[in-house]
Amino acid sequence: MRSKLWMTLGLAAAALAAHAPAADAFCGFYVSGSGDKLVADATQVVLMRDGTRTVLSMQNDYKGPLADFAMVVPVPVVLKEKDVKTLPKGVFHNTDALGSPRLVEYWEQDPCQPDFYDDVRLARAGAVKATAEMQVDKSDHSVKIEAQFTVGEYQILILSATDSAGLETWLRANKYKIPDGAEPLLRPYVEAGSKFFVAKVDPKKVQQVDGRAALSPLRFHYDAEEFALPIRLGMANSSGKQDLIVNIISSDKRYEVANYKNVFIPTNFDVKNDVKARFPEFYAALFDKTLEANPGAVVTEYAWTAVPNYHCDPCTDADISNPDLITLGGDVVGGQIAAGNFVLTRLHARYGKDDMKDDLRFKEAKPVTGGREQWGAKGLEYGATPSSQNYFQARYAIRHWWTGPVRCEKPQRGRWGGPPDGNGTKIIAADKTAFAPRGKLALGSVIARDLTEIGVKRTAADPAPKFATPPGGGGKAMWLGFLGGIVLLGAGLGLTRRRA
Repeated sequence: MRSKLWMTLGLAAAALAAHAPAADAFCGFYVSGSGDKLVADATQVVLMRDGTRTVLSMQNDYKGPLADFAMVVPVPVVLKEKDVKTLPKGVFHNTDALGSPRLVEYWEQDPCQPDFYDDVRLARAGAVKATAEMQVDKSDHSVKIEAQFTVGEYQILILSATDSAGLETWLRANKYKIPDGAEPLLRPYVEAGSKFFVAKVDPKKVQQVDGRAALSPLRFHYDAEEFALPIRLGMANSSGKQDLIVNIISSDKRYEVANYKNVFIPTNFDVKNDVKARFPEFYAALFDKTLEANPGAVVTEYAWTAVPNYHCDPCTDADISNPDLITLGGDVVGGQIAAGNFVLTRLHARYGKDDMKDDLRFKEAKPVTGGREQWGAKGLEYGATPSSQNYFQARYAIRHWWTGPVRCEKPQRGRWGGPPDGNGTKIIAADKTAFAPRGKLALGSVIARDLTEIGVKRTAADPAPKFATPPGGGGKAMWLGFLGGIVLLGAGLGLTRRRA
């Protein structure tokens, strides 16, 4: 079995900031017979991992001509026609939304309202537990066509090569103007025995929408020992910084990188109301400061254990359904994932052409928690903490303190729920942060606490009123109400309605 396995789940590539040149983050590169530039506005790769089985799903949206277009991706084994299929685009949106950084909004409840937390917690405790052929030149003997078939609008070739210069020559001889400097990037994959997945597009089967090719996502699966993502080929097309989001779905494990530094995004602190209208910009500033304090690191933004009827807390507008899991590979891995039990890990890197010299190589990591509405003697939980289960997320809160009358002797401060009018509130997700404005928001001016781990001090006054007892009344856990319901967070596991 080949040792080189290239896997990624949920890679959302993006451009630079809005004013910068476009850049793509892709695990291969694009080639075009026309010679015109192909620009990837966004690439998403969803990777499902179970044992040595990998299912890689990839969606590409780009601007440029379709004539003689193809994408080249290194793979560890020869893929057969039955291993490759096209997918609907919605599964990528749902996967990305489930792990996205989120902004919640709470209102302090009437401090004189009776404390019914214990009764509700006991009543709901049980609910937590229930849960076409291509015309090719075969004259170069260093390149071999291992397989050839058509899937949807794609004409697929699986190539092997004994020499990287020969592979580069073969591509150019077949009228593909590959990026300059591609041979040194191809060389380590050829030397490792990798194969090359070449997907050519039939222009007659593709629609153009607003200047972009509406390509069907591709999925293929294979078995291999090493768990890695080949990012070096993608650098051949790069013209600047790239945002790379890697979403990994497994049955019961969190992942981190083995060959770069790992850090957790600072999470679970309050922010000013201004952030509501600028959340992607806020998160981009937080992420940039995190990398500034940890150069070359890969940032963990999400690691959550999902079971049927409990995927997230709080949930955004989208979530992975069981049909999504089957579409993303549950049909070929089976087991716990197909039954709706999984761990989603979201890793985020931002790098330039010279920043990362090696592919991303993944390893299993111990479970962590953080980013939930869990209160203790020291206040709201902060950062990532070792745990028996994964419940970590990038989560930030806007809090509106009680401004009405207080007419009782022992008011209970710091109990949070929905707005006074009883309506639900929307959970805001920070998506497409690579497109957010950068350098315009002073992070210290919108945070309610110092972020000592990345060296950022708050410059705004503390918006919270002072009171004698900790939130929840002497350290008792809070009750929360939002989205029209009550969220109760007990010892290590929160409750919310699941969005299918």
